[in-house]
Amino acid sequence: MAQETKLGKSGDDVMALSMAVAEREAFLAEARIGVLSVPEEGRGPLSSPVWFDYLPGGDLWFLTQSTARKGKLLRPGLRVSLLVQETASPYRYVSLEGPVAFIKPSDRLIDLQPMAQRYLGEQAGIDYAAVLAESYAEGNAIKVFIRPERWLTVDYAKEG
Repeated sequence: MAQETKLGKSGDDVMALSMAVAEREAFLAEARIGVLSVPEEGRGPLSSPVWFDYLPGGDLWFLTQSTARKGKLLRPGLRVSLLVQETASPYRYVSLEGPVAFIKPSDRLIDLQPMAQRYLGEQAGIDYAAVLAESYAEGNAIKVFIRPERWLTVDYAKEG
């Protein structure tokens, strides 16, 4: 018999709740809010909600401002984590950990507008990006890529 964990589940039970790669990628393809956690010296990790996009088998990316608190903390090679969850039962979540692969300037029409349309819909995304035109003109917008190296997934719908 498998040894019980503190959660009362055996290792075999936890594995049975894991998502397959295809399930994980389908989950991340949906417009969900991620919670990014970034280490901050002398403090606890900074956790911040982000809109994100994920290229299956590749990097996950999100947008921020280089002048924002998280933007100032992020740098290539820094290890971060991101949690994406379903808040209604049956609960599901994907947690990933990995380094910031690279950071590059973000383009309002190429990056922000499609991201906003993913989360807000066609016209609302266009409108949202238009409102941020002045902010983007300041040149502080960045596109941050995370290279997932470790995954933890749970789908409680598989509990039986």
